[in-house]
Amino acid sequence: MLRNLLQGAGLLTVMSLALAGCKPAQRIEVLSGPTMGSTYTIKYVSSNGTPAAAAAGVAVQAILDEVDQQMSTYRTDSDLAVFNRLSAGSCQTMPQPVLELVRYAGELSELSDGQFDITIQPLLDVWSFGPGSRGHQVPTAAAIAEARAQMGFAHLNIEGDQLCKAIDLKLDLNSIAAGDTVDRIAARFEAMGIDSYMIEVTGELIAKGKKPDGSPWRIALEQPLGKGERVLQRVLEIDGWGVNTSGDYRNYFEEDGVRFSHTLNPKTGAPIAHHTAAVTVIDRSARVADGLGTLLLVLGLEEGMALAQAHDIAALFVTREQGEFRSHASPAFEQLFPE
Repeated sequence: MLRNLLQGAGLLTVMSLALAGCKPAQRIEVLSGPTMGSTYTIKYVSSNGTPAAAAAGVAVQAILDEVDQQMSTYRTDSDLAVFNRLSAGSCQTMPQPVLELVRYAGELSELSDGQFDITIQPLLDVWSFGPGSRGHQVPTAAAIAEARAQMGFAHLNIEGDQLCKAIDLKLDLNSIAAGDTVDRIAARFEAMGIDSYMIEVTGELIAKGKKPDGSPWRIALEQPLGKGERVLQRVLEIDGWGVNTSGDYRNYFEEDGVRFSHTLNPKTGAPIAHHTAAVTVIDRSARVADGLGTLLLVLGLEEGMALAQAHDIAALFVTREQGEFRSHASPAFEQLFPE
């Protein structure tokens, strides 16, 4: 999954699909629509004791609208956009979901020695991957240095319900916001009595339970081929797990035959340049899978696998080697999904 920039959620599309051969009292409801500059698709098993699709759709849209209002980098009136415009030394009262994501981002930053950094927006802008970009180009060394001078998680601080910045930095939560949204929708479904579902938002997903015919939810992993290309790599049966796939193959530009990925390393100030094309992470939390997927992609196979092994992370790395793709599974991934 590539990072999708947050923007206004559009109209909700609701469909009900009755599975052939299933009891009328048990069926799959499907909710779908645009969100965060991409789309979402949600399926859940409905019965006489679960809410109708219209009610579930209202609950989902409320969460999507709230996330958009809190964390969008496209809306000028979002909580995050207002914070980003504040000058150095300023504080702003922020919603608890935003503060929770900032705390989690701090954990990932510490875990990776700063190679995961939500203060990366100035670097995204200078590489033309930010919300205001109008075309891609390789920036000068001076422009990269200037952007990096406006970054650093150490310059960010939470004081009660306020978020404070010591320098004129700007935040981008897209590397964890979609996964967190998936978790929030799942929690809402559980509270509504929906306990069998597949929730996907901009590629981040979580699945739990069984379909009406007793079969599991199946998730397809694709080979990291490039824009517009789709080739199945592997199918996973998921029950109670969140899934993230981060890759360098959907959002990039090329100049003089060189590919520049939208996945940037905050410590080098440049797009990742190793041979790791994609990383899939499995975790009970879609938010955790989302963040770790980005982090491990930045680290690459060698450093990323060492981290996955040390922290029991279920991760599948896909590398480009001599014109072919090769898969490398961590021990935790192999235990969950043996081939």
